[in-house]
Amino acid sequence: MNLEKLKYPIGDFEYGKKYSSADTRSHIKVLEKLPQRLKTLTSKLTDSQLDTPYRPDGWTVRQVIHHIADSHINMFTRIRFALTEENPPIKGYDEAAWALLPDHRLPVKSSLQIIEGIHKRMVFLFKNLDKKDLKKTYYHGGYQKSFEVKEVIALYAWHSEHHYQHIIQALK
Repeated sequence: MNLEKLKYPIGDFEYGKKYSSADTRSHIKVLEKLPQRLKTLTSKLTDSQLDTPYRPDGWTVRQVIHHIADSHINMFTRIRFALTEENPPIKGYDEAAWALLPDHRLPVKSSLQIIEGIHKRMVFLFKNLDKKDLKKTYYHGGYQKSFEVKEVIALYAWHSEHHYQHIIQALK
């Protein structure tokens, strides 16, 4: 398998698409199912399997799970800013540097619990947003553009499946 396919097993996210209400409901379902899918996939993994990278020079399964928790916490916070402020600027972060911090060597249970809790809250919130809320935005300085809540929900549904497939790759 080529390196690009290993990096992006489901392809890259396509920014700028238009999403229908049905698309958004589908994206929310992906987010709703992720915690149980991750728990089921990782429940019997050994430390050796958790410490297996999904590609050469890639993160380990353990790092991927901790990254999902980090990333989805950030996304949830950004959306909450977008819902309560007018196009607020949000801060990016160096996810590769975060993946090297000492807490990314911990057992994955704590991050699985974070993912479960944050997803329960985000799914409830997202299911209760109206069309006006879904059009609210935040400004990402790293990309130098604004993102609609609806697109961010789509991005994180993609992000969920993207990293789920990384874990599947590592276990093959």
